[in-house]
Amino acid sequence: MKVMVFDVGGTGIKYSVMDEQLNRTDTGSTPTPADSQEHFLNTLREIYLPHKDEVDGIALSLPGFIDAEQGVVRGGGAPSLAYNVGTPVGPRLAEACGCRVWIENDGKAAAIAELERGVLKGCRNAAVFIIGTGVGGGLIIDGKLVRGRDCTAGEYSFMNTNADAWSDPAKSVACQCSTSGLLSDYRARKGLPADAPMDGRIFFEAVHAGETEANETLRSFCRAVAVQIYNLNVLLDLEKVAIGGGISKQPLLLESLRSAYDGLYASRAGQAYMEGLPRCQIVPCAFSSEANQVGVAAAYFEAMQKKC
Repeated sequence: MKVMVFDVGGTGIKYSVMDEQLNRTDTGSTPTPADSQEHFLNTLREIYLPHKDEVDGIALSLPGFIDAEQGVVRGGGAPSLAYNVGTPVGPRLAEACGCRVWIENDGKAAAIAELERGVLKGCRNAAVFIIGTGVGGGLIIDGKLVRGRDCTAGEYSFMNTNADAWSDPAKSVACQCSTSGLLSDYRARKGLPADAPMDGRIFFEAVHAGETEANETLRSFCRAVAVQIYNLNVLLDLEKVAIGGGISKQPLLLESLRSAYDGLYASRAGQAYMEGLPRCQIVPCAFSSEANQVGVAAAYFEAMQKKC
């Protein structure tokens, strides 16, 4: 059995054909349509049609509060995506393509991939922290993915980072711990316009070149992420936190993040209430930026087997 896999982001859609061993072929990408739901669904359909005779259906990973069983987006999601609260994306896509469709939140898809075949295999409590346009993720509790009553478990982007600035949208994990936030801070430190062309490759080239502003930005960013990992660990007693997203491929990011995390404990060394507080391991996702595709494909195959 094979499945057509789509990983929808705020700016681009990655796709591939995947078999039950999770081998990927016919990979590609295209910009994410943001003008209408019809354009969005038609784009997926046009990519699917050349493969319809070789695949069993479609597995779709996308941002938002996803009711996987019903195929409905309950809320959240990237502002640029052309669907609203309550949109039955799964049924609409199934109707447009004439095949079975399974949809999954992107962060939860990554968590499924890492739990079943990646760095979180065998973990009791763990988390995936996906750094992208926003911040997605998934929580593993007692060896199982947690979805929550309203499908919002693991939506880190919505966490506030400063109780004294509750109404300031910039004081959120989405703004402070995302690639978008990292690049925005770098532009500000460099005195560049807010819309100046910038991406992770340019930023890390500056870091490796020893540029002061770039290294200061990286240290500040990693501390912000480390604080959130600390908070998650205090709440859930995690064994591992797996870092994903495009910039997770940069070894220096993980090195800096681990250093910032250790620094949180070192700065309070000797304080009695910190005694005995465990630390989690910070590791890169095994599937890196392909985790969403691997996870939603695995979820599709499992769901279809249950229905047979």
